[in-house]
Amino acid sequence: MIICQDIHKSYKAAHGRHEVLKGINLSVAKGERVALLGRNGAGKSTLIKQIGGVELPDSGRIIRCMTTSWPIGFNGGFQGSLTGYDNARFIARIYGRPYADMREFVEDFTELGGALKQEVKTYSSGMRARLAFALSLAIEFDCYLIDEVILVGDQNFQRKCQQELFENRADSAMIIISHDMNIISEYCSKGVILNNGVAEIHQTIQDAIDCYNAM
Repeated sequence: MIICQDIHKSYKAAHGRHEVLKGINLSVAKGERVALLGRNGAGKSTLIKQIGGVELPDSGRIIRCMTTSWPIGFNGGFQGSLTGYDNARFIARIYGRPYADMREFVEDFTELGGALKQEVKTYSSGMRARLAFALSLAIEFDCYLIDEVILVGDQNFQRKCQQELFENRADSAMIIISHDMNIISEYCSKGVILNNGVAEIHQTIQDAIDCYNAM
């Protein structure tokens, strides 16, 4: 179970602070797949970063009784002066995974070839997203945090991403940000709409989609 209790988050703005999250309360159970919906700027990525531990809330707390991935596609944790291989080695060491297995998975999944020997700071945004996605999936988590950025590359790579995540990890919990309602309706069981900093929880995904489309 992941539980968000009264999460507030604000950032400095030109005139004071802009409050993005205004008391978010929600829970995600083991194996549950939750769509996180909202217009651009609603705070979806901000909330996912709080849950993943990338950022800390201003107030409130997050209780994690499941292992949780960092936000898939988030590449702020990369060391740009290291190669793709070196970043994979670093992640393997942190999580106690065999580097050989990590390397094999990253090579196969990213399809980056010799670029894995280059420093990550030389990568395009799409290459960095591929590496971030592969490193996330190389570790078995109870819950995966997924942002729209996973849909990178050509259609074949997008299908590969969806199969690896949604089909090969069918028992994992997920929190998914996407504007693709086909993905949301196919893979999510309930929805959370962020609007004006608050969360509106819908127990059926179709109800969440209908309310989102009516916004």
